[in-house]
Amino acid sequence: MQSDSFNFAISRRTLIKAAGASAVVAATGLPGRLLAADPIKVAAIYTVPVEQQWVSRIHKAANAAKERGDIEYVYSENTANNDYERVMREYCEAGHKLILGEVFGVEDAARTVAKDYPDVAFLMGSSFKPDAAIPNFSVFDNYIQDASYLSGLVAGAMTKSKNIGMVGGYPIPEVNRLMNAFMAGVKEVAPDTKFQVAFIGSWFDPPKAKETAFAQIDGGADLLYAERFGVSDAAKEKKVLAIGNVIDTQADYPDTVVASALWHFEPTLDKAISEVKAGAFKADDYGIYSFMKNGGCSLAPFGTFESKVPDAIKVKVAEKEKMIKDGSFAVEINDAEPKST
Repeated sequence: MQSDSFNFAISRRTLIKAAGASAVVAATGLPGRLLAADPIKVAAIYTVPVEQQWVSRIHKAANAAKERGDIEYVYSENTANNDYERVMREYCEAGHKLILGEVFGVEDAARTVAKDYPDVAFLMGSSFKPDAAIPNFSVFDNYIQDASYLSGLVAGAMTKSKNIGMVGGYPIPEVNRLMNAFMAGVKEVAPDTKFQVAFIGSWFDPPKAKETAFAQIDGGADLLYAERFGVSDAAKEKKVLAIGNVIDTQADYPDTVVASALWHFEPTLDKAISEVKAGAFKADDYGIYSFMKNGGCSLAPFGTFESKVPDAIKVKVAEKEKMIKDGSFAVEINDAEPKST
């Protein structure tokens, strides 16, 4: 599904604009230096709906940049892996200067496209590192282990059974590091806690995530780590607690979601936009812009749980957050697959 504003028809006016852009590229290198006031044509390709947690944060940041007038923004959602390369090429042919997306299942194809369009900047969610041989292809990731660790401190104080269920999509680094950071936070407060860890083999299957969470509740969990949509629904129905991931869903689950580790994609995207405008975009790892010290993640306000979270834990969370931001404490980045205990 593509946004209404995306149009593959090339009018005479578009051709004139494209010719002008080519002249800029020829004069200044990759990608062409743009005037500060000129909005960049940005296209995003998503394999899931924009409502999905991870993608929703990219979409939110892109819309914010669009509203500021920094970019023109179109996107495709629910793009199948076997169709991803075609959509990438069509956006490049349509004159977009920055392509966003997540290429975890189409890494080789995406990098091949980048080689074929050296005048286009690519900023892609990836498990792999940038390659200097493809200077226009940069990677990012949701390194929000800082906020995940803080949410674990809260969870350790809120579980009574000392049994926590965790439902993830796939056991890949992007998921594993968040789960491991969460578990580290829990164990710092409640070292005797047991964990039930499961992966559903999908990025967007709320019914399957819900059923998996039900099984973990039946297994004694009184708090769930909701890495996927559907988990908080199970927690709500069974009247147990949940910790959110990437987005804040407490408004939808006011008696269920205690806290959430939030990802803020704005620092990542804004850096890329500035590099493209300056004609300085190059192969780089944008993962650091998801770190808490760079404004890339935070712990959501406790909201409806403000009076229910112990004061001692609030103090500990605040102290640890300050230490993370000033660099005196670093949350371990552990990409190993977490196991049930």
